Amino acid sequence: MLKHIAITKDGRLLSDISSERLKDQDIEWYWTDFNQPPEEEALLLKSHFHFHPLSIEDCFHHLQRPKLDQYEQYLFFVIHALNQKTLASEEVDLFVGKDFIVTFHLHQSPGIAKVRKQFLENKDLWKKGPNHIAYMVMDQLVDEYFPILYQIEDRLNEIAESDNRKTYGTLMNEVFDIRGDLLKLRRTIIPMRDLLYRILNIEHLKENRERKAYYSDIYDHLLKLTEIVENNRDMTADLRDSYQTLNSNRMNAIMMTLTIVSTIFIPLTFIAGVYGMNFDNMPELHWRYGYFYVLGVMAAVVAGMVIWFRHKGWFDIFK
Repeated sequence: MLKHIAITKDGRLLSDISSERLKDQDIEWYWTDFNQPPEEEALLLKSHFHFHPLSIEDCFHHLQRPKLDQYEQYLFFVIHALNQKTLASEEVDLFVGKDFIVTFHLHQSPGIAKVRKQFLENKDLWKKGPNHIAYMVMDQLVDEYFPILYQIEDRLNEIAESDNRKTYGTLMNEVFDIRGDLLKLRRTIIPMRDLLYRILNIEHLKENRERKAYYSDIYDHLLKLTEIVENNRDMTADLRDSYQTLNSNRMNAIMMTLTIVSTIFIPLTFIAGVYGMNFDNMPELHWRYGYFYVLGVMAAVVAGMVIWFRHKGWFDIFK
């Protein structure tokens, strides 16, 4: 779908006008949004707007890295939005010239829709020009990163504060799922941070302090996002190590218990095995109280081993 917004030289706003109307002399500047355009509309990038073939090609390549290209008549930005459900990166392309801005995206973009609504409702923005719209779009898309990260932080806090009723495997799956989500976010946020750093250092922005302040604000947000991602990754690593240590301790306790039981039953099995043999010349088999003697010896062996294990501290694992 193709949408046009134009600001006339006398300060009026024109919306949903035709592409040919954009060439009128009374138009001061305009914003065109290519929202999931069909092929015939996408061809207007070349036939109507006459953008460079390389920048048009980048619009259709799957998920270009965020970047800035400078052409003679305009700046071309590739920026990334985040799908709130899948956390997948979605490309948004901006063509920003002196008297126009063209946004192009092959996916539905709630961020651009929100900026468009703000622009239509706020007359003060009509005087700002294309560069300010470019800033608003970038700022909105970056702001949409925050709720995703805050949800991940909440999930991590729930895991950290849980009473460990979940199984070790379930907890590890949750932690590794979160690490996977953080990796997706990192792959989006770090390149966007690098792009904003480059924007802040391009020549035409160095002398415009007000515009530089706006982009510096986005850059600060991306630095904060980067810090949150790294902190959360560290937290997942700590949780992973803690649960692995806890699980290792539990396994050690189980093995120690089994070792104690096995050790106690080794001499008992030996005694039972000796007196379970059916040789004729075993005088103990004919003792009147031989059975009770053997049971007494077994009990004494068990008591002696328990006392010795306690003295060695083996039962401390049960405390």
